[in-house]
Amino acid sequence: MARLYHVPLSPFCRKVRLTLGEKRVEVELIEERYWDPSQDFMRRNPAGKVPILRYNGTHMSESQAICEYLDESIPTPPLVPKSPEDRYEMRRLCTWFDDKFHTEVTANLVYERVNKKISGQGYPDSTRIKTGSTRIKFHLDYMDWLLGKRRWLAGNEMTLADFTAAAHLSCLDYINDVDWKRSSTVHEWYAKIKSRPAFRTLLADQIPGFPPPAHYADLDF
Repeated sequence: MARLYHVPLSPFCRKVRLTLGEKRVEVELIEERYWDPSQDFMRRNPAGKVPILRYNGTHMSESQAICEYLDESIPTPPLVPKSPEDRYEMRRLCTWFDDKFHTEVTANLVYERVNKKISGQGYPDSTRIKTGSTRIKFHLDYMDWLLGKRRWLAGNEMTLADFTAAAHLSCLDYINDVDWKRSSTVHEWYAKIKSRPAFRTLLADQIPGFPPPAHYADLDF
């Protein structure tokens, strides 16, 4: 069985979990305190980051590399497009969410509201929370624009770009920080992703001290 060292509200870990679920890979989830790393943890990944996937006897790190490896190893169902142009757009959007969206939104909301308390790093920074709450509007509008031109974020087929975006938004939805009324198009897109079997383990997550809102696990939210 595969083994994933993860943090429940890490969008990078969630992206790998979604990919594993879509590929129907049975996986054992092990929570890792990356902010207080053990020697074993640092041996698994000297970068000191999650996710770390143990698969086929090898420890793998970096979520995008892991997901693309899984797609090449288990080609059905495909999550990486065949054409160079479509692969470019998928990777561009994966980077958009894992870099720009993460820096401007996820880190300012999830990490300030949840991670700081769990890791004992002090109180939330209200300025960063305000920044995250403002910037998410821009990103939701951008997603609305993309989805107005195509069925899925990177094109007319679901790809890793959709799982990457959904991983980030699911973390924010857990803490009730997404205004789903801002875009019915984005709402419908997320409802489609949320209804996939791969999403079930994410909807079952429970972080002690941080109960999710009632709509979090509701497929008809």
